[in-house]
Amino acid sequence: MTFPSIAILGPGLLGGSLALAVRERVSGAQIRVWARRQDRLEAVRCLGIADEVSTDAAEIAAGASLIIFCMPIGAMEAVGLQIADAVGPGTIVTDVGSVKQPVVRTLGKIFGPRFIGSHPMAGSEQAGIEAARADLFQGAVTILTPEEGTPAESVRALAAFWEALGCRVAMMTPHAHDEAVALISHLPHLAAAALIQAALRENPAALDLHGNGFFDTTRVASGPPDMWAEILVQNRDAVKKAVHAMIENLSEVSKLLDTQETGEIEEYLAEARRTRNRLRQPAQKTIS
Repeated sequence: MTFPSIAILGPGLLGGSLALAVRERVSGAQIRVWARRQDRLEAVRCLGIADEVSTDAAEIAAGASLIIFCMPIGAMEAVGLQIADAVGPGTIVTDVGSVKQPVVRTLGKIFGPRFIGSHPMAGSEQAGIEAARADLFQGAVTILTPEEGTPAESVRALAAFWEALGCRVAMMTPHAHDEAVALISHLPHLAAAALIQAALRENPAALDLHGNGFFDTTRVASGPPDMWAEILVQNRDAVKKAVHAMIENLSEVSKLLDTQETGEIEEYLAEARRTRNRLRQPAQKTIS
């Protein structure tokens, strides 16, 4: 199964990067882009990354062999309903959302087994098509969350699509996905914000003294607040579980500081160092 016509719904950072990557890596594919506003389509035209553009989602979806939702999770249902009658029986529909359970429930209800959840672990603290780049997905992991009734051929085809863009593909259930990304994506964003807030509230003047450690550790806090607020709320149960795990961990460290157990503190740091050094280098400077 190949995708001769690919519809990208939402030309932001991820949608724009998808269009650039498809143009560069998927030979012969027609790229169709929908945006809610005309000025966003003008930006797409200026980049020359689409064969067809429109503010009519059904027009862009009609005849597409692959449709990718690249918009905030809360907007997906309304757009899904707009294009439902235009989506062919052999079309594969996917998304790039950072939370999978609510998306799979919503779009799965509309499109049935044609929908397969995707989450490329790639992005940037920057936003908008102006920050898009063709190599955004190179080396990144893309997680697919097929359901029990999803055709195996469709899963293989979608996996091959992401691999063509330079991704490594992993398969998980929507629940397992949300639990995992709460720890490795959503909690880090909150932790970075909490570090900034702690310094801001305790000693704002200290922020003027920061070095590379503080700057690098808090980089992800520069992400769009509206997007991240939605992600955190949509995955609130898993995020709360991750936050409580972090609080418990920090409480243990606090007790070690009280007892001045240097050896145990050193082992705590050493274990973290060993684990960190085993991590695979992800796509360059990504955030998801």
